[in-house]
Amino acid sequence: MTAIVQAVELTKQVLSGDQPLTILHHASFTVEAGESLAILGASGSGKSTLLGLLAGLDIPSSGSVLLNGIDLFALDEDGRAKLRGELAGFVFQSFQLLPALSALENVMLPLELRGVVNAASRAAESLRQVGLSARGHHLPKHLSGGEQQRVALARAFVTQPKILFADEPTGNLDAATGAQVIELMLELNRAQGTTLILVTHDEALANRCSRQLKLSAGKVV
Repeated sequence: MTAIVQAVELTKQVLSGDQPLTILHHASFTVEAGESLAILGASGSGKSTLLGLLAGLDIPSSGSVLLNGIDLFALDEDGRAKLRGELAGFVFQSFQLLPALSALENVMLPLELRGVVNAASRAAESLRQVGLSARGHHLPKHLSGGEQQRVALARAFVTQPKILFADEPTGNLDAATGAQVIELMLELNRAQGTTLILVTHDEALANRCSRQLKLSAGKVV
């Protein structure tokens, strides 16, 4: 197995008033290609901060992250964005769909940004995989929360990313809908061999992943 994500002594400090506050302390671990890793911890333990650093959405105070062997923080912001575009998909708790675009157009967007010619047919297939073929022309406001999260999943997987970063993907869903989204995410993870890294406080979701990493007060325990 090859490590697709490597965190090396990741530390994040911010100023709280005039005092430094350490949110993450010297986190080091690797994630193998195709693995599913759940990042667990109490509220305020540094989970979302860690995910943001792994994806290069935030800059560490010290330490480094290697994505597919490339040092993220040796790149400038444009370089990090380009690498993310090539390697990663994202699913957030708040869906992050564009309200003026239909479900199909939301899924097409990352493909269009890459200049993919058959974006519409690929997006339609991605919606079919999440069971939403009949809802492609609906705007997000006409979809339930569970349907919106399935559109977000279809959008994240349509580019066939090597890594999917998910931040509390079931946080805004009821238990039954959340279970359905978990099932879909793990199924797509298996079918495409995508590495899954997700932040969750949902023990049921964490237990379905191949590995768990627990944070307590910013430290890997």
